Amino acid sequence: MENLSDDECLELLRQGSVGRIGIVVDDAPIILPINYRLVEASGMTPARWIAIRTRPGNVIERAGLLVAFEIDGIDPYRKQGWSVLVRGTLHHVDPDAADFRQRFDSTPWILAERDAWLVIDPFAVTGRRLHAAAPEWAFDDRGYR
Repeated sequence: MENLSDDECLELLRQGSVGRIGIVVDDAPIILPINYRLVEASGMTPARWIAIRTRPGNVIERAGLLVAFEIDGIDPYRKQGWSVLVRGTLHHVDPDAADFRQRFDSTPWILAERDAWLVIDPFAVTGRRLHAAAPEWAFDDRGYR
């Protein structure tokens, strides 16, 4: 297993569009699939957020401040994969402020009623890649002596 660099984590977040958000509902954690887009703003202090859209009033919009977000890629045939974990704070945003709607729409697969716009402001981004173990030779060489 290897840790991914910050740049590798960001590149994987740029490439994706579906992840999972972890929130607490009724004192118990739940994980839900969501569409997302990585928002990157340049300037004196570059900023990055995970932008999401959801239905107004649903459990994601009502979630507490602290959340987790995860994406991954898995190759079960080769027994290898990667994951990126974002831990951060969840904030409501005005989609019409600073052209946010046009520039950073997360384009949900289901568009109906997805009018609550949120961002995750990360305080930690980490990732790992699992490499397959070296393959074992399927035949015993004693049979060829």
